[in-house]
Amino acid sequence: MLLSKNELADLKRAKQLLENPGLAAKMTAALGAPIEKGFALLPKSWNKSVHKASEAALMKALDVAVKSLGEKSGPRFGPTERMHKIAVAASGAAGGAFGLAALAVELPVSTTIMLRSIADIAKSEGENINYLDTKLACLTVFALGGESKSDDATESGYFAARAAMAAAVSEASKFIAEKGFTKAGAPALVRLISVLASRFGIVVSEKAAAQAVPILGAAGGALINTIFIGHFQDMARGHFIVRRLEKIHGAEPVKQAYEAL
Repeated sequence: MLLSKNELADLKRAKQLLENPGLAAKMTAALGAPIEKGFALLPKSWNKSVHKASEAALMKALDVAVKSLGEKSGPRFGPTERMHKIAVAASGAAGGAFGLAALAVELPVSTTIMLRSIADIAKSEGENINYLDTKLACLTVFALGGESKSDDATESGYFAARAAMAAAVSEASKFIAEKGFTKAGAPALVRLISVLASRFGIVVSEKAAAQAVPILGAAGGALINTIFIGHFQDMARGHFIVRRLEKIHGAEPVKQAYEAL
């Protein structure tokens, strides 16, 4: 079945969001300084610290996703995407006041807030946030927009990322469905977090590099985190538009239409 004109417009919007310049380019434009300068200022051992912080933040997000996403929709006080941006900006301001050393404390907080925002976007695209499949789909948004060297060059960055995560997501989903979220150290969950962190850590490194560029402490942290959450809100919107269309037309026709745009 062919996609309608409106569906193709939605898919075009999704592709523009998913394949547009990544976080580093957005940070550079906002700060007026190349992120490469920030990378030069980071300690040599920083990559290990980022990966460790990313894994801890994602494990916390997985815990939140499985145990509490969908339990309460909560009251609505206006555009939730804007509210989540304000909350993440506040955590960034607090982290920025203490510099890069605060990343391990600030990242789990901002990641959890972003997960809530991602879940809201999923619901707005027709997803049932009570379903485990949807919860894990929300979590995988953190692995979008951070390209890996192992990505298949013949596919778009978005579909390459999904393909790279598919086996780990499926294994984790089966484990949680059968045994629940009872053992954070379970191999299936550890593998999922490792796969996600390999991509999320790239984006976190870019965030850290931006924070290393000499800017105004807390104010800079708030700005960087606002761009940070905006990036993942864009990834979420594009991802759940694609999923909505896949449920109507099937995965392969949507992928073909996406690649043809």
